[in-house]
Amino acid sequence: MKRNLMTMALLLMLGTSAQAQHSKVVNQVDFSHVRITDTFWSPRLDRHATVTQPTCIDQIENQTARIKNFINAALVGQPGVGELRHSGIFFDDSDVYKAMEGMAYSLINHPDPVIEAKMDEWIAYIEKAQQPDGYIDTYYILMGLDKRWTDMDRHEMYCTGHMIEAAVAYYKATGKDRFLKICQRMVAHMQSLFGPGKRHWVPGHEEIELALVKLYEVTGNEDYLDFAYWLLEERGHGHGIGPNGPWNTRYYQDSVPVSQMKDISGHAVRLMYLFCGMADVAAYRQTNYMQALNDLWHDVVDRNMYITGGIGQTASNEGFSEDYSLPNATAYCETCASIGMVLWNHRMNQFTGDSKYVDIVEQAMYNGVLSGINLRGDRFFYVNPLEANGTHHRQAWFGCACCPSNITRFLPSIGSYVYGTSDNALWVNLYIGSEATVAFSDGTVGVTMQTEYPWDGHVRLTIGSKMKKDLRMRIPGWCKDYTLTVNGQPAGKVTTDKGYAIISRSWKAGDVVELTMAMPVERVSADPRVKEDEGMQAIQRGPLVYCAEAIDNGGSYDDFTLTPVTQFTMCRMPGILSGIAGIAADNGRQTLRLIPYYAWDNREASKMKVWIKEQ
Repeated sequence: MKRNLMTMALLLMLGTSAQAQHSKVVNQVDFSHVRITDTFWSPRLDRHATVTQPTCIDQIENQTARIKNFINAALVGQPGVGELRHSGIFFDDSDVYKAMEGMAYSLINHPDPVIEAKMDEWIAYIEKAQQPDGYIDTYYILMGLDKRWTDMDRHEMYCTGHMIEAAVAYYKATGKDRFLKICQRMVAHMQSLFGPGKRHWVPGHEEIELALVKLYEVTGNEDYLDFAYWLLEERGHGHGIGPNGPWNTRYYQDSVPVSQMKDISGHAVRLMYLFCGMADVAAYRQTNYMQALNDLWHDVVDRNMYITGGIGQTASNEGFSEDYSLPNATAYCETCASIGMVLWNHRMNQFTGDSKYVDIVEQAMYNGVLSGINLRGDRFFYVNPLEANGTHHRQAWFGCACCPSNITRFLPSIGSYVYGTSDNALWVNLYIGSEATVAFSDGTVGVTMQTEYPWDGHVRLTIGSKMKKDLRMRIPGWCKDYTLTVNGQPAGKVTTDKGYAIISRSWKAGDVVELTMAMPVERVSADPRVKEDEGMQAIQRGPLVYCAEAIDNGGSYDDFTLTPVTQFTMCRMPGILSGIAGIAADNGRQTLRLIPYYAWDNREASKMKVWIKEQ
């Protein structure tokens, strides 16, 4: 496709001499080609379809006015219609779009004519509310179109981004492009106002950037990719303003151009979406973003991340404070931020082929994300502290419901993080029981994985057809000892690279690879610079972080101390918390019972803590 005028203007304005396009090392195997079959994730996906999704639909249609805002927006200006007001928060449209994205994902692996009809019904409401010039945002349609595009922090582009992601997902699920065309009209409206030689704009909440790349991928229209690039490059030049003048550039990630960022600041979710957008654009355009993303990764992971993979220390800015300041009881760790960590680190793995990024994907998924939804699938956490006094509880919904709607779009897509491909290799990143059809340029290969992970470290992988590719199996960062066999025999010469064990051979149908990872209980100490965890340790087994709830421990909850001789015993608990594997810690005087962190607050109100005193 020919370069368009916007692209040419960008290249002239930004220069390309020091920039380079970054191709992906690992390509994602989309979840539409992966069927989850294990006993850990499969029941959760069933509950997503039968409980979580209906819960979100009910909240959007009946318990709140989120869909009503669209219905009312379509009535504005019609004869006989009185004054109509927007109900809720100005970015509530995004909750509808995120729920729709999750519904579309669910349709891919769980076709349901009722859900598809509901999607079409909502799409019709959105289409009717869209203005003649393409604009769609119910807050401003109902509160006054004269005020639109006057406040960069009013989330107009953020809502548009989530609309685009939902429309792309629905197009992939059904082939219907009605929703996609609504998005294209809105983007055309935005491009008529913003871009080289037009108005400046810095989205107060990032999201549009990565969504525009998805729109480019399904349409081939380079205008969308160029617009995403332009929006990223708008940052750090003094263009960002709110209704009262220049804003806090640290909070909005607007202090320096994105390619010059070296340290994190501000709102955690916004930052994650910014990094995702940078990575996505870097895959197609000549940029110098990857060095910045590498520096920023170390700032997040080495100095500002909790053991759960959660990020964002404070409620005051829903984000970051000082390096190594990681309070437990007041930890913010928004569920959306953990989802953002999965999205960003997955992209970083694709660019580098380094398993350290998948380690973070796994850490955040099993702890920071899963803690955000209860075992039944109908109550949620917005904030995920690592210590609680018994008053922090899951809720059916929130006034700001970004987390419930976000988790409902994330769960049905987890199959996308299991496998990857490159020209000469099949990559196994996460150990989730599944059946997959993996496409290479020279054909497809069926793969079956059987495992009781995360409770057990044994993985059985069956190759379904001939394959002349390397097999790269990730060895998690927590794993200190493992064995690999092929067809029951030692795997022979196994090389390693960036955390992957590599088996090179010609494969035939029915070949079986077995990976057995030792999964002992581990005592983890924090970096000594984290003063809040001084004199304490956390308990981890495999990818799971454990915690103690007072409900299981009575009087020993506050008094228990880990000693050098403390013994740990793992026990499956089939009748408790969906059959978790608990841990008993016995120091010779007392026994402390621990459960996976993701499962806390699923019973009666109780105190909880992750970090335990050590002797």
